[in-house]
Amino acid sequence: MIQELLFFCGLLGLGAGSTKDPTAAPPFQTVDIVLDCSYVGEDPRGLQGAFGDLFSKDPATLVLRDISVRDDGSLGEVTDYKVLQENADSSPRIVFEASAPLVSIPHAESLLHADCNREEVNCEISPYDFQQHGKGPCPASWFMGTLRLSSGISIALVLRGPHCSSGPEDKPDAILHPKLRIPVSKKGTVLTTVEFLSSSRSTSLRTHLGGLVTLDCHFALVPSSLLSSLEWRRQHRGSGRRLFRYQAGSTGPTVEPKVRVDLPQLLGNGDASLNLQGVSVADEGTYICLVSTPQHQIQHIIQLQVAEPPKVRVIPAQVSFERDVTTTLTCDIAGYYPLDVSVSWTQKTAEDEAEITLSSTRFSSHRQSQDGTYSITSYLSISSAAVQAPATYSCHVSHVALEEPISVSAYLKAPEKTGSEGLVGGFIATVIFVVVLFIVLRRKRTVKPKSEQLLRASE
Repeated sequence: MIQELLFFCGLLGLGAGSTKDPTAAPPFQTVDIVLDCSYVGEDPRGLQGAFGDLFSKDPATLVLRDISVRDDGSLGEVTDYKVLQENADSSPRIVFEASAPLVSIPHAESLLHADCNREEVNCEISPYDFQQHGKGPCPASWFMGTLRLSSGISIALVLRGPHCSSGPEDKPDAILHPKLRIPVSKKGTVLTTVEFLSSSRSTSLRTHLGGLVTLDCHFALVPSSLLSSLEWRRQHRGSGRRLFRYQAGSTGPTVEPKVRVDLPQLLGNGDASLNLQGVSVADEGTYICLVSTPQHQIQHIIQLQVAEPPKVRVIPAQVSFERDVTTTLTCDIAGYYPLDVSVSWTQKTAEDEAEITLSSTRFSSHRQSQDGTYSITSYLSISSAAVQAPATYSCHVSHVALEEPISVSAYLKAPEKTGSEGLVGGFIATVIFVVVLFIVLRRKRTVKPKSEQLLRASE
């Protein structure tokens, strides 16, 4: 199977160099999408355990036949999938061939290119009947296929298998699958059709407070089937609550505040998405989209997480160096959710090549505000005996709502001139004054004798 996928990816690469009009819409092409799966069914031994029936898990393959996908020029010459003969030593693989002539498979491009894009696909197939499949020699030939991509896309398919026979006299030439005990094709595959499907773009969402978030849920039915009901539920910490319910034939949907489902879109194209306005911490939880027909039911589970980034400030932003004084810097981290937050302090002086992490910090207890967000304060004490100014002290905060940590700094200014430096300056000024005074007095003494000699000569 791995070699087939690598060969298939190579085929996709061969067609990538074709030249096409970049403005034209990509044409559609029908392809077979092949997925490695597991078939999960009841243990044929019928053993009862402490927690109910035991289940067996067998290797399986799901082949979605003739699925229409957009061809952006990378498909190339893709051939149809052919069922391979199993090795005698390998476990028998159950091959399900599923056609979808009346419904469109969502996210077909993502499924087709998953292996080439190194995206993991989890596929499980299990027996299914909304009305409890029958026991005995003729089990119900309905199956549920669940596809989950590592990107978050989830798809659920209700597959209608061949009609089982109640005894060999009904179809004496029918070949029954050794495990499923239902008719198989001449190639030994189980032929099915997609009767009902539902999908979601993401199984997990993260949003900020006060915003608008859309929980994606779509479905498609064959024309012979009708929507019976749509229900959205929320579960959190052991409690559940219904947010929206539409029942076919009712006067109108039952809706909780803050939520909205576009009813025309629901009935027109199967868009069952839930819009949640003004998100709060209380809206966090597990959301279930439950779509039902008179015969079947599919649900999608979406985890909604609230993540609000913190606001950070350092007080004071600038401080002067003073001898024999201990200064405390305060880092205030407020308005974040969820609770987990990481805070650290660093120091950097002119002599440091890199920031130095400090450990002598203190923290307040967590505080929770009315909107559910948290706050905490971190303190850093700076002793003049152990620091060298100028220096920069930074508070670093990491949180799940931040793509990268927030850093806010305080600046420690160099010390002012001390009293000893003033005395030196005063002494120099005094010396200059004395020298100048000495020169002036000396000149006066030189001028006075000359004036006395002139006075005597005149006499």
